Amino acid sequence: MRRLLSSIGSRLVIAVPYLWLFVFFLVPFVIVFKISLSQTAIAMPPYIPVFDLGSGISGFLENLRALSLENYLWLAGDPLYVNAYLSSLFIAGVSTFLTLLVGYPLAYGMARAPENLRPILLMLVILPFWTSFLIRVYAWIGILKPEGLLNQFLLFLGVIDEPLIILNTTTAIYIGIVYSYLPFMVLPLYASLEKMDYSLIEAAEDLGCTPLSAFWKITFPLSRAGIVAGCMLVFIPAVGEFVIPDLLGGPRTLMIGKTLWNEFFSNRDWPVSSAVAIILLLILVLPIVYFQRAQARAREEG
Repeated sequence: MRRLLSSIGSRLVIAVPYLWLFVFFLVPFVIVFKISLSQTAIAMPPYIPVFDLGSGISGFLENLRALSLENYLWLAGDPLYVNAYLSSLFIAGVSTFLTLLVGYPLAYGMARAPENLRPILLMLVILPFWTSFLIRVYAWIGILKPEGLLNQFLLFLGVIDEPLIILNTTTAIYIGIVYSYLPFMVLPLYASLEKMDYSLIEAAEDLGCTPLSAFWKITFPLSRAGIVAGCMLVFIPAVGEFVIPDLLGGPRTLMIGKTLWNEFFSNRDWPVSSAVAIILLLILVLPIVYFQRAQARAREEG
């Protein structure tokens, strides 16, 4: 009886995350996918067909035959959405690279700092999460606008003669994404670098390696798992980012998050917007699969 109860308990523990994924991921995904196969209608909800369980099997099959891939074919032929996807991938890729350039030295410095200072440095990295994400993005408007703090400071130093136009540009988007998602890059890198055996670097230097050569041959390969994890944690949400492009990038910024919002709330075209969301999800599945394979490869090498 004890073994039976233990077996049932272990299976229930395993079933909880699967139930969570089923309720909060698979079911919403199926609903959105069904809407993406529907047609726009001036009604509530604004799409047809709407499945009515009271219509019986015949009504269900009739509504099922009314679904089509027309929205996906239309998106494939519209350059606006293709350019929005490409622009989002490019901006997210560049932002991820910049975040890695900024985050790696921070994580390395934290990992090499004295042990009594590491908790304080870790808290300073996490500290921005204590403030609302929207407020932090709004703060950058006051910093980057022509009469903002950055331009006033540069004019005071005499570095520039007239205010720089940074707000409502792609540069402002890069700054916002790097600032907002920097902790997601630093924390996985710190976790990888902090547990690394630094006696390997001392051994490499004793064998004739320069500090730079020892870094590229030992430190960087051993931190590869943290690099991959940090890049995925930054790249995936950055592709669908809406708040930062809308507030810092201006109305002419072309990213799929803004396009998706416009289709849902301005055009009220739920089928097309659902198709946009499904394609975006499929695009993001590729780096997730790569991340899982990289993690599995790292465990095998370990």
